[in-house]
Amino acid sequence: MRILIAEDDEALARFVRQGLEGEQYQVDVFPDGEQARAAAIDLEYDLVILDLNLPKLDGVAILRHLRAQKPSLPVLILTQRTRVEDRVQCLDGGADDYLPKPFSFSELSARIRALLRRSHLPSESVLTVADLKLDRVQHLVERAGRRIDLTAKEFSLLEYLMRNAGRSVTRSMILEHVWNLTFDTTTNLVDVYINYVRRKIDDGHAAKLIHTVRGVGYELRAAAAEISVSEVRA
Repeated sequence: MRILIAEDDEALARFVRQGLEGEQYQVDVFPDGEQARAAAIDLEYDLVILDLNLPKLDGVAILRHLRAQKPSLPVLILTQRTRVEDRVQCLDGGADDYLPKPFSFSELSARIRALLRRSHLPSESVLTVADLKLDRVQHLVERAGRRIDLTAKEFSLLEYLMRNAGRSVTRSMILEHVWNLTFDTTTNLVDVYINYVRRKIDDGHAAKLIHTVRGVGYELRAAAAEISVSEVRA
């Protein structure tokens, strides 16, 4: 699951980000309203955590833009504004939840899980390829009924591969979507993490799910043999 945080308080944003990454969410932080609005519109997120007091563009304006262009995207307001009028304005404006500061991280985490459960159909929240299952809301991975423990980045990588199951993805695509980085031909970061995940997912199983596509990148699929670039579907 990928979450956008729009928050200009650097210390608070770091605290929330570290907590959510510890729960295996992929998190992007934007310190001003214009950056947050652009990212929320242009990129794919499962949830937005939105402060109202942002430089350049306030949270209420961002909320209006999101509701006009992405009406189903869950938005949780996290703000110091505690007046009833502010809560009513945001909830009537399309916010899905409203949590005033100061707050308990455990409560924030519970509210996020509740929003994600409501916003994702069962078929969208649980990804399945062969005997491999990934629960995007509960952050659980199982193969053949056995629980597999993954780090936050390993979980995000596997989720991306499973969301593109049966489709070859390049190293640059993986780097952009999992790490939010542009492709650097000198880095082997993607290959290193693919090996981490492959060992946890495929070792001990006759049917291998993560395949190298020579000249392209990687593909997660139920077939057993590796394929070459000439065999990749158009």
